Amino acid sequence: MCGIAGILLAPDAPNASALRAIGPMATALRHRGPDGEAFWVSREGGVAFGHRRLAIVDLSEAGRQPMLSASGRYVITFNGEIYNFRDLRRELEGSGHHFRGASDTEVMLCAIESWGLDAALARFAGMFAFGLWDLKTRTLQLARDRMGKKPLYVALTRDALVFASELKAITRFPGFTPELDVDAATTMVSKGWVPDDRCIWQGVFKLPPGSVLSVTAAQFANARGTGSLAHRIHPWWSLADVACKGQRDPIAASDEDLATELDSLLRLAVKERMVADVPLGAFLSGGIDSSTVVALMQAQSRNPVRTFTIAFGEGGFDEAPHAAAVARHLGTDHTELHLSPAAALEVIPELPRIWDEPFADESQIPTLLVSRLARQHVTVALSGDGGDECFAGYSRHFLATRLTKQHELPLSFRRLLASGAGLLAQASQKDIFGNLPLSANMRHGLRGDRLARLARLLAARDEDELFLQLTKSSANDLVHRKPSTAPTDTTKLDGLLSRLLFADMTGYLPGDILVKLDRATMANSLEGRCPILDHRVVEFAWRLPARAKVRNGKGKWLLRRLLDRYVPRRLVDRPKQGFDVPVGTWLKGPLRGWATDIIATIGRSGDGVIDREKVDACWRNHLHGSQDNFRDLWPVLMFQAWRNEAMRPSTVATHPSYHIELTGD
Repeated sequence: MCGIAGILLAPDAPNASALRAIGPMATALRHRGPDGEAFWVSREGGVAFGHRRLAIVDLSEAGRQPMLSASGRYVITFNGEIYNFRDLRRELEGSGHHFRGASDTEVMLCAIESWGLDAALARFAGMFAFGLWDLKTRTLQLARDRMGKKPLYVALTRDALVFASELKAITRFPGFTPELDVDAATTMVSKGWVPDDRCIWQGVFKLPPGSVLSVTAAQFANARGTGSLAHRIHPWWSLADVACKGQRDPIAASDEDLATELDSLLRLAVKERMVADVPLGAFLSGGIDSSTVVALMQAQSRNPVRTFTIAFGEGGFDEAPHAAAVARHLGTDHTELHLSPAAALEVIPELPRIWDEPFADESQIPTLLVSRLARQHVTVALSGDGGDECFAGYSRHFLATRLTKQHELPLSFRRLLASGAGLLAQASQKDIFGNLPLSANMRHGLRGDRLARLARLLAARDEDELFLQLTKSSANDLVHRKPSTAPTDTTKLDGLLSRLLFADMTGYLPGDILVKLDRATMANSLEGRCPILDHRVVEFAWRLPARAKVRNGKGKWLLRRLLDRYVPRRLVDRPKQGFDVPVGTWLKGPLRGWATDIIATIGRSGDGVIDREKVDACWRNHLHGSQDNFRDLWPVLMFQAWRNEAMRPSTVATHPSYHIELTGD
């Protein structure tokens, strides 16, 4: 796991000295790779690669990057891991190839030389983003893994194409002038995150998951707009193809056989992700996904696996007892850290700098803190991310099954039920249920926003409208205009549940979940690995019948069935909690001053994104207790905090200590 950056100059670029910017670009990514920094620069080719190394496999100099292939034709700067590199190496050695080190990077280069880029990519099991320069054809090729686990930003300036793992490196290039994409910003305030097919800065895009961009300097010179360059991107793997093929060729097997096949696939994925030359552990919340990953780790380990949990110690938000119970049963070496609100709040000012693009999933706070805790003991941590998207773990997935049956009722009757839910929503907003002796789960179900959403779902005319209602973000009226969003094309898939899962895998997963994990772990120089998102597991999940995912009102049915083999159900069978933090309460208490100061800066930038008057009214209502508005306020606060941070002048771009040698090919 590392940080990568690169520059490709146009043939008519006035000054090749711009390649020296690779120094400060790489240094901006030091947190992603504290174990070393290196560059490869060709003045003649007009190309520069930078690399920050987090040494995980082959800690010697033989694993250093940027790395040249054995023939000298290719040079690569690579972020990620190829988990099956040992199998590929044995195959290549059987064909007569020899290796000087033990890294997966060297195996990648040999595979690309031997089989060609697309064929090699199809053989890689892993997470990655890389830049590859072909010295023979003078072609830059950028590639990203199937699910978008590793980020890769690409920016166009007047004289250069630049790429990097994070935006903070892009902004260090002297020819780049950041200009806000107002529509992307409005989308962020609505969703809480910038979609993977958008970027907060104009002239920047993220390479799509499972794709390759191939471009020469001359081609770049003739296509200096992001739209023209997009035509040079081609997919080497397609989730849409996987989903459609899975539905055409479903698995016909008993429940027990399905669980056994999933057990085998996940065991392999976990085993491959336990290969490291540094200490390794796992995040453990005590939920279905993380418990499954840890159980399969411990089943294949001679020593107790290191596991880590963060708890806030406030009512309804403490998962530590559940995680500790699972850890005791499995026999892991468990570490839990109970944080006071004050300790957790200390990290909030860091969030805009760490996430680079504005990001408002409040679970970023515990994810960042558990990564910080784990890094004190290990360099690699496995996580359970992907279980909800692969095996249907969100409430919209359960609702899809229920509502599909309810939509067999006459529309007039459903609209009558919707009116009732709407009245309950209004009652909830007036806090009529506040003094009733209700359980935490009942109060959660009677939240005004949830009841209002149920009313809209019941009133939907057909499956298409139901899909749109289940996938739309909750309305955030604190912006000046509504964002323009392109709907996800799910028309080739059968069934509402499949359409929702596909939308999650192409939207929420790469745009929110994987961004959250990548930035939180890499900010702490920790490598996060996601075995449930192994492409073989994903492809298996798409061949499963719906009943293997949602059954008896619960999601992740097959994953639960598998976990039953390792952990008693009583230890994990509880309502889905997520990685929640009490942001709404904090905004009324210890975060009140911070939030007030942030709101006071709205409008200074003149970007026309947030409606200050509406925010002030929403904030007053929240403070007075009449409404819990944190879900509307938190994205606004995170956007404005990011905006204030982004407007500060950088001190890295003019760093004086770099000596970058400009050589020929």
